[in-house]
Amino acid sequence: MRLEGKVAFVTGAGVGMGREIALRFAAEGARIAATDINPETAASTAGEIEGGLALEVDVTSASSITSGLDAAIAEFGRIDVLVNNAGILVVGAAHDLTEEQWDSQIDANLKSVYLASKAIWPHLVDNGGGVILNTGSIYGIWAAADDAAYCASKAGVVMLTKCMALDGARDGIRVNCICPGYIRTPMLDAWFDDQSDAKAGEALLEGLTPLGRLGESADIASGMVYMASDDAEWVTGSILTIDGGVITGIWSGG
Repeated sequence: MRLEGKVAFVTGAGVGMGREIALRFAAEGARIAATDINPETAASTAGEIEGGLALEVDVTSASSITSGLDAAIAEFGRIDVLVNNAGILVVGAAHDLTEEQWDSQIDANLKSVYLASKAIWPHLVDNGGGVILNTGSIYGIWAAADDAAYCASKAGVVMLTKCMALDGARDGIRVNCICPGYIRTPMLDAWFDDQSDAKAGEALLEGLTPLGRLGESADIASGMVYMASDDAEWVTGSILTIDGGVITGIWSGG
């Protein structure tokens, strides 16, 4: 098992990619603190993991994050891997977004990574190193209309990853980012529901993907397992795109 003996603190673990990441890490031998702003979904994920710990954590609140980390360390004795996965989607062009919408997007997707990483940093230093994994997006390196705040927040995650990788290198803290493409999650399902024709929306995204299908949460979890494992001990500051080839270049379909 690739993560045996490690302890992982996973944000947004109640649903979608976060849930799958927590379950896969556990299957690979890690002990898991499954956190979510919704305590019921956190408990659902933790309930499927032997010895899993469910924690209600609001990643936009420094005190909530600190309380969660303290509880996990009290339970497991240490944390080796932080997965900054929690996030939201606020749709809209920059000139249409309210200040509140902009702030909510940046807080949930970017500031949260800063807050959680800052909170765990001294613990990882004391432990002689560790791993921070951030969930970015292809929209952090590839612009999209009507997604200004989301794209900006995820671009910030990409650059923050690189900066923290440099800052953590001397202390053995590896920091990497995975940028998913179009993944079947509740967030994507909600986007489909907002379209005039959900089936057409799904077909559109499939048509943009050279490998011919939408991604699954398991595709992202596989990349996260690698980045968290000792197989990636010489990998830091990396931005791993898992998108079925969407942003590789112009795709003619077929």
